[in-house]
Amino acid sequence: MMLVLPFAAASVILHAHWWAVNWAPVAMWALGLSALLGLAAWKVRSATAGGAFTGAVVTASLMFSTTTVPYLPWETALVPVVVVLVLAGLATRLGAKQKQRMGIGESRNGRTASQVAANIGVATLVCLELAQSWLHSTGLFQSAAQAPAGLFAVGLAALAEAAADTVSSEIGQVIGGRPRMLTTMRSVEPGTDGAVSPVGTLSGIAAAGAVAAAGALALGGGAEMFAVGWAGGVFGLFFDSLLGATVERRGWFNNDMVNFLATASAAAFALALLALLPSQRAG
Repeated sequence: MMLVLPFAAASVILHAHWWAVNWAPVAMWALGLSALLGLAAWKVRSATAGGAFTGAVVTASLMFSTTTVPYLPWETALVPVVVVLVLAGLATRLGAKQKQRMGIGESRNGRTASQVAANIGVATLVCLELAQSWLHSTGLFQSAAQAPAGLFAVGLAALAEAAADTVSSEIGQVIGGRPRMLTTMRSVEPGTDGAVSPVGTLSGIAAAGAVAAAGALALGGGAEMFAVGWAGGVFGLFFDSLLGATVERRGWFNNDMVNFLATASAAAFALALLALLPSQRAG
């Protein structure tokens, strides 16, 4: 997962240099706003120093990957990333004292670099120019130059899943009673890997929809992008619970790896949906 950071950093450096030479305001906005977001996350203890730095780098990478001309910073991936952070922060703080008493509360220092990479790393990777070029080479999708919003639906699905997972877990732990295992439907203690509850699940689905809507509006992707991003996020939410109930409970994967795989499944599902849409095929 931490391999995401060098790829994202290399992308940021290359894009920042290119834009600094050709149109400096783009580089200034992307670097400045991503750094400000990372600093804010660190100051409110949503992330450790390492987590804040990682978040700033991947946010800058996503902003550069979704830059269009004429340029407005709020018409980039910055918007859905902010929505993810806000939703995750609010959900984490809901019933924080109760979660601490139960021994399932989030660390007071915030998310680490590996946790940030696990949640936002897939979205960053699939939006890199190299990945988008490869997708175009398959002949199934339009190039980034022709349809940046369309291809970003894949990354948006990963972001939607990240928000859905956090919101469903954090809210489900304090509201809605005892959850049940996804695989057996047996009642278990709150915080159990792979456990789901109606309130938590519906909250996660709503969070995925909010992120998908924010991304679609920011990038002008319309109803199609919203639907693909939301569907991918919801698919990843249930896949995350399935992984939690199986491989994570057996100790084969830790939570960070499960989160990374869940966001990857969301992106893969969105990619499959996108490939079936005639409007996104190369012409």
